[in-house]
Amino acid sequence: MRKILFIVLGTWLSLTAIAQNEWEIPNAQPQKPAPTKVEKQKPVEQKDNPDAPYLAGAVPEVDGIVTWNLHVDAPGKNAQELYDRMMEHFGKLTSGENQLEGSCVSLVNKQEHIIVVSLREWMVFRSSLLSLDRTKFFCKIVATCKDGAVDVVFDRLTYRYEEERSEGGQLYKAEEWISDRAALTKKGKMYRGCAKFRRKTVDRMNELMDGIRAAIDN
Repeated sequence: MRKILFIVLGTWLSLTAIAQNEWEIPNAQPQKPAPTKVEKQKPVEQKDNPDAPYLAGAVPEVDGIVTWNLHVDAPGKNAQELYDRMMEHFGKLTSGENQLEGSCVSLVNKQEHIIVVSLREWMVFRSSLLSLDRTKFFCKIVATCKDGAVDVVFDRLTYRYEEERSEGGQLYKAEEWISDRAALTKKGKMYRGCAKFRRKTVDRMNELMDGIRAAIDN
């Protein structure tokens, strides 16, 4: 009798377990896992490269010679008027601050309205109470004036660096010192020794061209 009771009890428990598994609440929504917080990554700030204006292509060449060319349109102005303006401008330029002996308007062609300038000046890299780092900078400028426009060529750039030294210093030509092939590494960066010459030259050429534009526009 006891054995039969155990069998009946076991059968009832099994049926109860099955029934419990089959029963469910209608339209019950499955529980969604709590959303995980995703931290937003801050964008990496891209710092501007201060050397960007002085890298590949900053020093132009024509047939292997470092040469800057400037064309300025001057509508309404004739060749003589532009020639007079350029003569006045170059006279002030070659007698200004940091100019060396021999900096002058060296040749003119009044009929063709051409002006040749021998620019000789100090190019200062660093100046303080304790040190002065500079070089002598030489450049030829040829301005051709015509009705409504001026064309200017800057070439024959050279540097005489540290002439006061007992060895006599260094003479550098732009082609062998600030050109892309001479001043830039394979990765496009500037060699340390050439970098200051290249930076200052690009800046100075921009200043010279801006001065010419201003003289024509005024």
